[in-house]
Amino acid sequence: MNSYNRSKRLYAKANKVMPGGVSSPVRAFGSVGGSPLFIARGKGQHIWDVDGNRFTDYVCSWGALILGHANNVVTRSVYNAVKCGSSFGAPTESEVDLARRIRSRLSSINKIRFVNSGTEATMSAIRLARAYTKRSKVIKFEGCYHGHADSFLSGSGSGLATLGIASSPGVPASFASETISVPYNDTNALESAFAKHDKCIAAVIVEPIAGNMGVVPPMRGFLDSIRKLCTDNGSILVFDEVITGFRVSMGGAQKLYHIKPDLTCLGKIIGGGFPIGAYGGSKEIMDMVAPSGPVYQAGTLAGNPAAMAGGIATLSSLHPNTYALLERLASRLGRGLRDAAEDSDVPVVINRVGSMMSVFFNSDQVSDFVTSKMSDTSSFKEFFWRMLAYGTYMPPSQFESFFVSTSHHTDDIDTSIEHAYDAMRLCRTASIRRHHA
Repeated sequence: MNSYNRSKRLYAKANKVMPGGVSSPVRAFGSVGGSPLFIARGKGQHIWDVDGNRFTDYVCSWGALILGHANNVVTRSVYNAVKCGSSFGAPTESEVDLARRIRSRLSSINKIRFVNSGTEATMSAIRLARAYTKRSKVIKFEGCYHGHADSFLSGSGSGLATLGIASSPGVPASFASETISVPYNDTNALESAFAKHDKCIAAVIVEPIAGNMGVVPPMRGFLDSIRKLCTDNGSILVFDEVITGFRVSMGGAQKLYHIKPDLTCLGKIIGGGFPIGAYGGSKEIMDMVAPSGPVYQAGTLAGNPAAMAGGIATLSSLHPNTYALLERLASRLGRGLRDAAEDSDVPVVINRVGSMMSVFFNSDQVSDFVTSKMSDTSSFKEFFWRMLAYGTYMPPSQFESFFVSTSHHTDDIDTSIEHAYDAMRLCRTASIRRHHA
């Protein structure tokens, strides 16, 4: 049995100096109980906690580490960059390099602005869309998470779903009134929102593949309908590809589904594991951003050399065969987890797109936030801790995504599946016990 004593002691200390003992809510293990693990190091597909336990990691820094932990190419590139300075508050050649690489892979982007996080990217994109259209209202989808800016804390997924919070104190009602939340994958609801608010809608922002209520793919025609409604109404379509950008294909979800958004928000993979965000679109729209135009946005550490180097090294390592490998590994894992559940007669739905997936303890299709929330979180909690004991580190929430990296091997996948059979059987036993209690 693994010992987590040092992690527990650190968590007790952390709670005295940090809210909830963490720097981001889902890390606190709130939905699975117990104390979070404090991680000491990672290499490839593995992480080690401060107690010396090794785990096969399917969190991968929430999808950012598509090449795995401490990838040699990435770490060498970042090290060489940092030797010359960590930040200048001035332009660098590496910014131009990374911008050109992103633009060459995403046809919707002509110009791009680097920021420090996904939240900064989405917040800035919405400000830009409002300025460009001279409108104020924004449509988002229930269960989609676009960061913690005031405009987005309504009907959100991820950490908010985990904590059971519908909205956040501190967001003025006047701000919330400018955001319209509609169900994901519901074209009729979206059409009704456009009809009701007519020409007041500045933008529709969407995760083209939802990843923060668990992985929920778009239904056939859903993204096409959003694109058409935005075009017909003069509204800006914003794709939040902070998770999916370069995760599901060389050109992100927009290439996978053949949809061209007006603005794209990026993060995670484009920094190779370092803090980063970006938003980009056509020259016409992006030239409204200062100093070219009147829409102000700035950041001292934006475009810092470490993040640029990490992103350049990562994107340079991604090729078509990379995604073929990730598909083979992830499909093997998804099939294995489904077989393990069926063998134990545990109702499970596996939603997967490429190398991102979720395991819902649910007997029905999960296609939106409502059906996601119908999942049996008690069974997920049981499964999480059983798999952790076997050495598999999964996202500590029913409403998050598993990620596979190029560092994972077939043997890792097969070992995780083997352990899942035992874990699912124990979940079945625990479920029967709960229902009889």
